[in-house]
Amino acid sequence: MAQEIVKHIHRVNALRDMANQLNIMPLIHQLQDWQCQRLLVSHDDLAQQKRYQKAMAFFVEELYGPKDFSQRDADLVRVIPKLAKVLPDKAMNAMDDALSLNALSFDLDMAMAQYMDANYPGEPIHRDSYAQAYRHIGRAEDRAHQIAIISHLGDQLADVIKIRGIGMLISLSRRPAKLAGLLALHEFLERGFNAFKAIGDVQSFIQPVLMREKALMQTLLDDTVKLPEQNPLPVV
Repeated sequence: MAQEIVKHIHRVNALRDMANQLNIMPLIHQLQDWQCQRLLVSHDDLAQQKRYQKAMAFFVEELYGPKDFSQRDADLVRVIPKLAKVLPDKAMNAMDDALSLNALSFDLDMAMAQYMDANYPGEPIHRDSYAQAYRHIGRAEDRAHQIAIISHLGDQLADVIKIRGIGMLISLSRRPAKLAGLLALHEFLERGFNAFKAIGDVQSFIQPVLMREKALMQTLLDDTVKLPEQNPLPVV
């Protein structure tokens, strides 16, 4: 498991290096920011509910957003073998899902950014350019896998928050993590745990998200749906 997590991090690092060489990293960040705004609009009813707000923020800020994860990832590469000995298997599985999702999402975002750079140079991202790029890139299997990872991650998180003493373990490890220069990693784990503990029933949050995202994916990839006239994306 530890080796798989490190592979996800190396994959993202390699993609970031390539994006920097192609001078499209700013466009990727714009794309990620637009996606975050779109997610908040698409799931506004969930985002407005107090018990879901931390979970929505975690997904948007820690898994999808344009945030710089390099410090967190560097921390993980350093200590993942030790974490594997301390954290329960379900917690390690959740971390693997989160970083696998991050790597796949970045790969897809980079492909879309390349298309936009070639076809909409200098234009701000909007719902129609996004829809056209999404359909052109295709990769239906990867898109379906992206949603499947979110589903599995939800299952893992639902189990993690039920583990006796896991909250205390995370809380007590904050000071040692800070002294060891691992604060970025600790804050990622702590925010994730607190966000989903606040929900209680994790599936009540995950399932509506999955249902809507799957419907959007199917519509955007359906060639019989005319773009931009029948664009299913909300106005952001």
